[in-house]
Amino acid sequence: MSFELPKLNYAYDALEPTIDAKTMEIHYTKHHQAYVDNLNNAIAGTELEGKSIEEILKTGTDKPAVRNNGGGHYNHSLFWELLTPGGSKEPVGNVKAEIEKIGGFEKFKEDFSNAAKGRFGSGWAWLVKNTDGSLTVTSTPNQDNPLMPVADVQGTPVLGLDVWEHAYYLKYQNRRPDYVAAFFDVINWDKVEEFYNK
Repeated sequence: MSFELPKLNYAYDALEPTIDAKTMEIHYTKHHQAYVDNLNNAIAGTELEGKSIEEILKTGTDKPAVRNNGGGHYNHSLFWELLTPGGSKEPVGNVKAEIEKIGGFEKFKEDFSNAAKGRFGSGWAWLVKNTDGSLTVTSTPNQDNPLMPVADVQGTPVLGLDVWEHAYYLKYQNRRPDYVAAFFDVINWDKVEEFYNK
């Protein structure tokens, strides 16, 4: 079974002004599609073929093509679901309760923003659910993520922000901090809660 580009739940222009339509279209149809195609090629005829993307990321990342493209596919599939036109402003439910335990929403925003802004080069910022249900803010380089054995902090991603330049350069150029700040306007906190409760 081959992996496919997931369907978007909104139009390319739906996240404006935070994410412009052109960036969204290129990011989704070119970058994410390339990760899907390259992942399918990398696992074809191997023991990883037919496994879930989570299984692949937990066991197959010793192969660079699988690590990079599998991570790219998983990370972007999650990212698209975490975005919603207009955003939902603040956490809900269990995620809200756990964020309170790590200093509250404003402290979380600061920590998450610093993880995103401080990631040198390309990568991701994450909010990760630990095995005990607590939350940790972290970041990973390139297309790595916290499911991978190579990650400094391992756990289940419930929120992620793409800080590769292709995610923001057309609109923000080198102003990554502006992009990171605007991200909070389009987060779907109901979806974050859903991922946490899985």
